[in-house]
Amino acid sequence: MIVHKTALLSALTTALLASASLQAAQPLQAIGAGEGQLDIIAWPGYIERGESDKAYDWVSGFEQESGCKVSVKTAATSDEMVSLMAKGGYDLVTASGDASLRLIAGKRVQPINTALIANWKNLDPRLKDAPWYNVDKQTYGAPYQWGPNVLMYNSKTFPTAPTSWGVVFEEQKLPDGKSNKGRVQAYDGPIYMADAALYLKTKRPELGIKDPYELNEAQYAAVLDVLRNQHSLVHRYWHDATVQMSDFKNEGVVASGSWPYQVNALQLEKQPIASTIPVEGATGWADTTMLHAEAKNPNCAYKWINWSLQPKVQGDVAAWFGSVPVVPAACTGNELLGAEGCKTNGFENFEKIAFWKSPQGKCATHGECVPYSRWTKDYIAIMGGR
Repeated sequence: MIVHKTALLSALTTALLASASLQAAQPLQAIGAGEGQLDIIAWPGYIERGESDKAYDWVSGFEQESGCKVSVKTAATSDEMVSLMAKGGYDLVTASGDASLRLIAGKRVQPINTALIANWKNLDPRLKDAPWYNVDKQTYGAPYQWGPNVLMYNSKTFPTAPTSWGVVFEEQKLPDGKSNKGRVQAYDGPIYMADAALYLKTKRPELGIKDPYELNEAQYAAVLDVLRNQHSLVHRYWHDATVQMSDFKNEGVVASGSWPYQVNALQLEKQPIASTIPVEGATGWADTTMLHAEAKNPNCAYKWINWSLQPKVQGDVAAWFGSVPVVPAACTGNELLGAEGCKTNGFENFEKIAFWKSPQGKCATHGECVPYSRWTKDYIAIMGGR
């Protein structure tokens, strides 16, 4: 079922990239009255209206102020987001860097007029003009949140935090005396190959990996070897945050790459869970709120983008998800985030994160690199045990 689903997403992605005939809309020149509705594709935990916890609600106030009723479709992977945007019917998507450039290339999103967004001035300078949402001097969206893909682990199994990603990539005996076989997980998405590449960048420096998203044939072959060997260790290729949390609670899983969201949620349940960034560093995500090329509710969409860049909203999202706000002012005075929240979530680690981006055939480090289409095809095979 996983292989079938991923193959379908791959086919949709290929169709998307081939849709060069689509024409992106011109940026809005003025914001009018809201249309009364707004449809958003988002990562789990990104758009909260107090249903999980009454303290975390940044939707109700927006609806009251704008008159735009928010509907959310959660997506578990970037490929799923690309697929949903290809089908249409949505206004906004909180796209990570491994989806944003594909959406721009496929003309599924439109440039935005930042002059219409009063809170644009609040943005972290490190994120302005970032290459994952700025193309040909046009801005395709607004930053939303960012953070690392952490190594989540069971603190009873690991009294001391694991120091290397090798704990999920190489068969070994864990501190409790048992093997890691069947007790670790890997992410269900081709972009996870970059995690293996980042691991090899330190473990095998002779490969000369400079960028985990820009791999020549020899480097790529080494990554495939690591992931094929990992297959026998993997309990599940996860993509659903809720299922992964259940696996840590009920299925004996003790280590996996994860998002701070799962770590926070499990800790709130008093589970023996902690997280770390190992010596090799971490991949990560810098997510962008992007406007569909054929959005039916552009006025509500612009109103939401501006709302999302308020310090209070940014701080609340970061507190709930365990991410880092794109507005530095959110780091002070937010009751939910706390005085040390931004530091705890990694505000100072920006330069240490290899942010997700779509692998291209042409790249800066080698000239010719293995493209994402190969990553997709080969990772499907690996998940299927081939």
